[in-house]
Amino acid sequence: MSWETVILKKEAPLAIVTINRPDKLNALNAQSIRELKDLFRQLGEDDEVLVVILTGAGDKAFIAGADIKELSELNAQKAKELSHRGQVLCDIIEHLGKPVIAAVNGYALGGGCEIALSCTLRVASETARLGLPEVTLGLIPGYAGTQRLPRVVGKGRALAMILLGEPIKAQQALEFGLVNLVAPPDQLLEATKEMALKIASRGPLAVRYAMEAVHRGLEISFTEGCYLEANLFGLLAATEDMKEGTTAFLEKRKAVFKGC
Repeated sequence: MSWETVILKKEAPLAIVTINRPDKLNALNAQSIRELKDLFRQLGEDDEVLVVILTGAGDKAFIAGADIKELSELNAQKAKELSHRGQVLCDIIEHLGKPVIAAVNGYALGGGCEIALSCTLRVASETARLGLPEVTLGLIPGYAGTQRLPRVVGKGRALAMILLGEPIKAQQALEFGLVNLVAPPDQLLEATKEMALKIASRGPLAVRYAMEAVHRGLEISFTEGCYLEANLFGLLAATEDMKEGTTAFLEKRKAVFKGC
């Protein structure tokens, strides 16, 4: 399958997805949202891919936001439908079952910041700027930014970012916990790959269940979350990967996981 607005490069066990609209600062439009959904669904079923890296083409923007021309032509019903489509894409990324790391190589604004928020981890270039400026257009974030941002940075910081509508620099995003690592622009992709390969070397079932425990745990009570954790811990104890991991540790060698 081929796409017009995204590029897929596979470097097993990694997949690198690049949003390819550099002339529009990689702004999201209906086509790019549709193609990203199709591509991520495909990657979710690809057993050769253990970790996905998402970035933008060029050196100016990860995703500069939504296509403003498209936004200006929306009525209430169309806007609601657009918001829902963006939320579905973010849900697919967040619940892919394997880590997705955003390599934020420039502006990540509006929908771009929301896409980054849906990723498992975020590595930012020193020149990156992240923010939700929708209030400056008379709107609010529509791709679940009002929900994910407070969960990542806390209510107070999230409200300040949303109500002011001003982007923050990479170092401040690191201090907020919005990004996990900041790298020089020319080292961003390599730093992201290094992180991705470390995760890919871990037990894939353990990685999947760890993400499930965190994601689902945030939506239920603490007691229910602990029960979920214990169940997943028990399931992992019965896997070949757990036997391999513990045996490799005792034998002082590197574990070779098979995802079973």
